[in-house]
Amino acid sequence: MERVHGAKLLVLVLLAILLVSLFASVFAAENFDFKYSPKDFYFGVSYGQISAEQAKPLIDKVKVYTNVFIIDSWDITTNETALNEVCNYCVDANLNFIVYFQFISRIIYPWHQTWLDNAKQRWGDYFLGVYLQDELGGRQIDGNLTGNPLEKSIIKTISNATSYSDAADKFVKAIELANSTIDAKKRGIPLFIGDYALHWFDYKAGYDTVLAELGWNFSTPQQIAEVRGAADLQGKDWGTFVTWKYQQAPYMPNASEIYTDLVSSYIAGAKYTFIFNYPTYPANNPYGVLSDEDFAVMKQFWFYVNTFLRETYGVQSARAAFVLPSDYGSPLRRPNDWIWGLWPADSKDSMILNNTNLLVDRYGLRLDIVYDDAQYNLTGKYSQVYYWNSTLT
Repeated sequence: MERVHGAKLLVLVLLAILLVSLFASVFAAENFDFKYSPKDFYFGVSYGQISAEQAKPLIDKVKVYTNVFIIDSWDITTNETALNEVCNYCVDANLNFIVYFQFISRIIYPWHQTWLDNAKQRWGDYFLGVYLQDELGGRQIDGNLTGNPLEKSIIKTISNATSYSDAADKFVKAIELANSTIDAKKRGIPLFIGDYALHWFDYKAGYDTVLAELGWNFSTPQQIAEVRGAADLQGKDWGTFVTWKYQQAPYMPNASEIYTDLVSSYIAGAKYTFIFNYPTYPANNPYGVLSDEDFAVMKQFWFYVNTFLRETYGVQSARAAFVLPSDYGSPLRRPNDWIWGLWPADSKDSMILNNTNLLVDRYGLRLDIVYDDAQYNLTGKYSQVYYWNSTLT
């Protein structure tokens, strides 16, 4: 049965690629202003440069084939005038927006408090929420593991714990008690974060939407399995962030890889999908790191979204779940990865990683990865459930 569904999915993707290729030359010549803009799906780019004026060319460039913009700039979100200018420009372009804050200030930038009080009234539904901090799970895993001085700037949320359950409890509570989280939550403002590890615990700490990072040669189906499994069981939204593949130019994956990640996110049911665009490389590119090929892919993807409507074609929901041990904070990337960034791999590591790889290969986008947690009931949700210590071939 799984092979049949996989074949149908492959046909759909191949058909989409064929249609897109036929229309690519048209998109290169002119912009199409589609009347349909999905209400349950948001697609856009992030902006990480330093001024409001620099944001405007990018907004003008993408406003026809995106519907949301992430204002991802420390310089702008610590400058009330600049932030309001970009938000207003987004609304004038009919773009929803999300605002990144490294922290929501009470003392250094006290205007943050009144800004949040007034944001919904001022911009209505165009303001989708706050992207608060970044990669808390990834930083917990990777911060200063090797003693490399460069990694000392990667600050873990917690630096010690007595057990996996203690680490999970401390991680969640530390985020829950952060002033910035409280300041957003008490106003009912949705919280977003991008991450590549520990998605389950980001949600438990209070984030409403986690964006799984697709890049750095991570497995796209596995990242989707982790974030979708966590979101669906905990009753939250999820999305993806197509990010860098390289540490040097061209930084981003090639056009085909970007397109495949975008389509995979969409057909797997993501509510949000973004392309990471920070910082500016080369310096003379007014659009950040994005190239003409990247913009062409974005246009093609928007055509795909407008062609294969979810209300007609549905989504590829999970049929199987892989259940990890309670509070097992592993990134599931490679043998001997550190657990919670605090302990080296244990005796379970090899079996868990092997079973993860087998099931990702077997089910692809039909797999969810979840945790053994008494708060959440798996009964009746999946046609097949595999536990971490299952014997798989």
